[in-house]
Amino acid sequence: MLVAVWVSAGRLPATRPPIARALARWGHVLLPVVLVGIGLVILIEGGASGL
Repeated sequence: MLVAVWVSAGRLPATRPPIARALARWGHVLLPVVLVGIGLVILIEGGASGL
């Protein structure tokens, strides 16, 4: 059920024309930056920096 909520939450802004144009233009740059950022947060919060 929660997956449906996340999919709907992502679909609503992405179907708006100005946001869809921005995602089409900058999505290939934005996605890796977001994923690397999430990975860094997970590593830091998980204490992996103390290894």
